[in-house]
Amino acid sequence: MIEAVGLTKRYGAKTAVHNLSFQVRPGTVTGFLGPNGSGKSTTMRMILGLDVPSAGHVTIGGLPYRRLPNAPRKVGALLDAKAVHGGRTARKHLLALAQHAGIPARRVDEVLGVVGLQEVANKRAKGFSLGMGQRLGIAAALLGDPEVLLFDEPVNGLDPEGILWVRNLMKSLAAEGRTVFVSSHLMSEMALTAEHLIVIGRGQLMADMSVKDFIAANSAGFARVRTPDGEAEGREKLTAALVEAGGQVLPEQDGALRVTGLPLPRISDVAHAADVRLWELSPHQASLEEAYMRMTQGAVDYRSTADPRAALQPPAPAPWQQPLAAAPPDWPESSYPVLPGERPNPYAQPPAAPPQAPPAPPAPQAAPTTAPADLTKRDSEDAR
Repeated sequence: MIEAVGLTKRYGAKTAVHNLSFQVRPGTVTGFLGPNGSGKSTTMRMILGLDVPSAGHVTIGGLPYRRLPNAPRKVGALLDAKAVHGGRTARKHLLALAQHAGIPARRVDEVLGVVGLQEVANKRAKGFSLGMGQRLGIAAALLGDPEVLLFDEPVNGLDPEGILWVRNLMKSLAAEGRTVFVSSHLMSEMALTAEHLIVIGRGQLMADMSVKDFIAANSAGFARVRTPDGEAEGREKLTAALVEAGGQVLPEQDGALRVTGLPLPRISDVAHAADVRLWELSPHQASLEEAYMRMTQGAVDYRSTADPRAALQPPAPAPWQQPLAAAPPDWPESSYPVLPGERPNPYAQPPAAPPQAPPAPPAPQAAPTTAPADLTKRDSEDAR
């Protein structure tokens, strides 16, 4: 069993963990939850004697970790899967740990088989993927067949098959009477793996209870009721009857009704009395994630915001730099609209004159009755 009493850790002016007390009992998987920066990793390091508490104490089986006889065979831990010399093979890494703790060498091949790394046992750790590194870290934690196991994000980087394997491994270890303490941010996994929860926020204890009690204490169940589609009158009639019976009714976007304050049998009786058919009447229980978010919403230090992407947008063009829509072929350039602040183009060609009808041919003129002046003058000269 792990027991923390008044555990406090300060780093200068910052208090990472403050007056934290809890117990992790054997025979069950205990989840350790909290937002980033809440002090989970610091707490685990103090349990393993890697950090010295500023106040309070934490024991494993009644003794501090540093006073445990042959501690590696009593406690196994995975805090950082990358804490491996990249030049060593998986087998040599585990063999070095085994020799340090007085563990038989044959145990190395046993745990390699447990975590599924037999085929890559002689490959260097620097070539391992994130999931393979996690499996090697779990193998190191299991090496001494310990009674107490601590895991920090054990499914990080694992594929679905690996996640299922870790989940079943945790449960089987707890079923053997071992103490299993698991820190994770995957609420869906914790809901399937853990039976008990310890939740901290900003270094302080927020909850220490079973998963079922935690969800019940931090969420409100409701009944989902649906009437036949297209029967708005029946839905309104049922709503009025449920409110009169003491329930609270809220419409949902898909047309269903969310009913609180009445048990399901009572809702069914009210609908029957109102002569309203039901297409759905189902209970809804909040998930662990919903309950967790509701409890810890005030203890989150790092909140994300919507990304406006303003820095990635090009600057807005000046009014005279904005592109214009293509003009029809018969729309001359000088007829383009001038935007506010735009200077007209002095080199634009003037609009072409509209085509005109060809001029009518001149009317025929009558023959002159008198001779032209030049002919008359020539005749007078000949007469002389």
